Amino acid sequence: MLDVEDDSFHVTREGYSHLSDSEWEVVGRMSVLMGEPAISGMLESLSRDQQHAAINKFLQGELAVERQKIALLQQQGSHQSMGGPTHMRRPETLKIDISRYKGTDEYSLLRWFVELDDAIRLRHIECDEMQVTFSLSNLTGREKTWALGLKLHDPNVFESLVILKSRLKETFEPPRAEFRARSALLRLKQGKRDVQAYAQHLRYLASSVTDNPVDDHTLINVFIYGLVDGPVKTYMFREDFHTLEREIAYAEQEDFSLTQSQANASNYRPTKRQETRGPKPTDLCYIEIENSRSLSHKRTARCHRC
Repeated sequence: MLDVEDDSFHVTREGYSHLSDSEWEVVGRMSVLMGEPAISGMLESLSRDQQHAAINKFLQGELAVERQKIALLQQQGSHQSMGGPTHMRRPETLKIDISRYKGTDEYSLLRWFVELDDAIRLRHIECDEMQVTFSLSNLTGREKTWALGLKLHDPNVFESLVILKSRLKETFEPPRAEFRARSALLRLKQGKRDVQAYAQHLRYLASSVTDNPVDDHTLINVFIYGLVDGPVKTYMFREDFHTLEREIAYAEQEDFSLTQSQANASNYRPTKRQETRGPKPTDLCYIEIENSRSLSHKRTARCHRC
């Protein structure tokens, strides 16, 4: 039913002989839109009746899009007959690749949701079942094993993308992740990092708190008090900032100026004194000390008649 080569799945017509020619053409269009691995996984997990229903649902969505295009053309034709301007705009589909969620990063699930939503929106996938199938095709490791196990037990366990996201958060997001991200944010210090890396880590922790986001005034105070004591921190206390990004920009500029001034100071070498020809001054005190040492050595010497 499926040919496996180099970890890629290829759907064959012989494995789905129960589908009509028109339905198989619809499957081809679905694979172009969502990718062949996602379609092969969907067809494998569905029964024959569910396959017919999914293909019919996709076909109904295509018909709805075509009706919208016809209505738009009719509207534009009426504007043209009335002498008004016409604007034809064809919806464009952008097939972007998203990273597969592995669950390795503590806060990566929320960022993976952002990638997933962008890919679904740009691919114009409107059917709930296809959104879920596309999402499952971009899981890997234990996350994909978990999702496929739930689908084998109950094929309708993920009725929509919202349900899939909530189940993923409940299962694979660390416990009290937002509380720990907020705690790490409020006690954040610059340490040995430069200002740019410190600011980026602050943004990373702030974006991990989504249910009750931290306001800009709190982030500004956290950023200033976390800076290393020095000229940059002193300068930041003298200014009044209303946004975090403006404060970070000023801090990076001040840190760059300080680094450049220190580099120029370390490269400074004083000019060598020119050596003058002629006699050099001699320290007479040093000569007297040396003479006294030689006389004392002669007095203490003894002759052993060797």
